[in-house]
Amino acid sequence: MTADRQLITIGVLARACGLTPSALRFYDDCGLLVPAEVDATTGYRYYTDDQRERAVLIRKLRDIGIGLDAVAAILSAGSDEATRLLDEHVDAMARRAEEAAATAAAIKSELTALPRLSLPGALLAEAIGQVGSAVARDGEFRVLRGIFLEAAREAVVLTATDRYRLTTRTLVPRSWTGASWSRVVDADELAQAVPWMTAQADVALSPRAGAVHLSSGGAEHRCATIEEQFPDYRTLLSELAPVRTRVIVGRGELIGAVESGADVLRLSARAGAVTVGAGAVRTADHASTPGGGSPTAAVTIPAMVTGPDTALAFARATLCPALTSAVGPDIMLDITAPDLPVVIRSATDGDLTTLAMPTRLSTDSEENPA
Repeated sequence: MTADRQLITIGVLARACGLTPSALRFYDDCGLLVPAEVDATTGYRYYTDDQRERAVLIRKLRDIGIGLDAVAAILSAGSDEATRLLDEHVDAMARRAEEAAATAAAIKSELTALPRLSLPGALLAEAIGQVGSAVARDGEFRVLRGIFLEAAREAVVLTATDRYRLTTRTLVPRSWTGASWSRVVDADELAQAVPWMTAQADVALSPRAGAVHLSSGGAEHRCATIEEQFPDYRTLLSELAPVRTRVIVGRGELIGAVESGADVLRLSARAGAVTVGAGAVRTADHASTPGGGSPTAAVTIPAMVTGPDTALAFARATLCPALTSAVGPDIMLDITAPDLPVVIRSATDGDLTTLAMPTRLSTDSEENPA
């Protein structure tokens, strides 16, 4: 240790400048504050008293967020250049503070704003038409005369059921603010707004007291809500039994066969074909047609059938709307059993799903007792 100058330990300097010993070691490693001497045996660092001023300056520069490279540049620069570098840093900090304030204000606005989402008008109108076909038109349960609308940032789901059929469609919103929400909306009032929304590029939806408001281009439609609990359809979907037979068939051909059929239809599937006929099992002696009228000739349609042969019956009033609301050239039927719901989907688009409940499959002996 040099005798003609007073040296201080790293601990003394740390207390004098407001830095920790570990920070001083770090600045030594970075070359910002190199000790005056280092004991070759112990490795102890020693500083001169006049290095305290440089250590304090480093601490102040770091306290205002200046990076190590900029600290080194300021310490080595002349007065004018150091001033310029400091001004640049302060200006950058001010810009970042303004940007942070604007971002925070936007976030707070979203958190306190009324929930609001937007969807393409034609797409929303199409979904209302498809799902609305499953709405109950009468009956004791008023909630079934509405469409259940569930809105979240990632998806908007529309669902309706008349207890014999359930249809649900998922859409992706174009924009979103606020929290998730759900309402049962009067289906007739939504249907009245369909012609208007079809002509709109985008329609905004927001929940209000007793209604859901639809708006676009300054125009607004108020659709009343039904303040009753919608059935827990998600549990129903999650508890469906495994599919035993899957049928993929031309949508147009199947609709044609169903529309021209009896009030109760028998649908049978076997390898390569689906047959639609009257809803009674024919015997060698005679055939019966439930619901009155003359027997309807069976229609056989080519189909892709996976799984065992099966037969089940539907009320035409239940099956026909389920098929016509689907989209695409082909329909997929997932069949579990003759007495369990059949899942009906487009073979190319899984966003629309319908459950149709079969009716009892009668036999000739039941129709014509001895």
